[in-house]
Amino acid sequence: MNESTFAELATGFALSALSAADRRDFEAALAEHPEWEKHVRTEAETVLMLADTVEPVAPPASIREELMARILVTPQISDAAPEPDEEDFAAAGPAPVTAPARAATGGMRRRWFTLAASIVAVLALGFGAVTIGQQLTRPAAVVALEQIQGAPDAQSASVTLTGGGEATAHWSAERGEVVLVSDGMPAIADDQTFELWYVREGAPIPAGTFGPTDGTATALLAGAYQPGDTIAVTIEPDGGSPTGVPTSDPIVAIATA
Repeated sequence: MNESTFAELATGFALSALSAADRRDFEAALAEHPEWEKHVRTEAETVLMLADTVEPVAPPASIREELMARILVTPQISDAAPEPDEEDFAAAGPAPVTAPARAATGGMRRRWFTLAASIVAVLALGFGAVTIGQQLTRPAAVVALEQIQGAPDAQSASVTLTGGGEATAHWSAERGEVVLVSDGMPAIADDQTFELWYVREGAPIPAGTFGPTDGTATALLAGAYQPGDTIAVTIEPDGGSPTGVPTSDPIVAIATA
């Protein structure tokens, strides 16, 4: 995935609107390119601005059901171009390699615009502005945690941190996701970060970073979880380990098997 495609997906990520496959690709790209996190922050700020644009008013009691029903049944216009017939294909010659990427990018933009426009329409009519704002601004990790806890195979395990804190990993093999909830993480310098890892068959796999907090954090691991992985956290230089492997001993290690 290139950075342009990642930036487009960041909009859907901020809206919690990515498909499971897109989210996995997005998180894998973020783990590989932690410097692209700037796109995630930018889109999250944009969603916050959208949520703050309308003052709440009291709507009629029936408007919620009517509007949501309309949004669900409204047909979406396909972004796919018609396939050429055999004669046109032969005459056209080889297709440019970059054409599919451009088409996909434009399609993503229209899909996110359609979703955002639907939300704005609901807000403009005054229905649940506060509630929708809260849903839009919920961190992806919080949404994922709820989805994991609702999965039929949800599991969790906790460890005690040095200093008396606690870290709990929540995971679902069915969803392929892990969320780490921690309280009492150690203080780190401004030029350091916490890095998440899957430790799979003894090999560490980067799974994203999260910055200094007040000691409490909820973090969604990037990439797909596999049963038996150990969930680990290390303290690394800002931006994550420069070598792609831990440069310090883990401060958290939670076995899932």
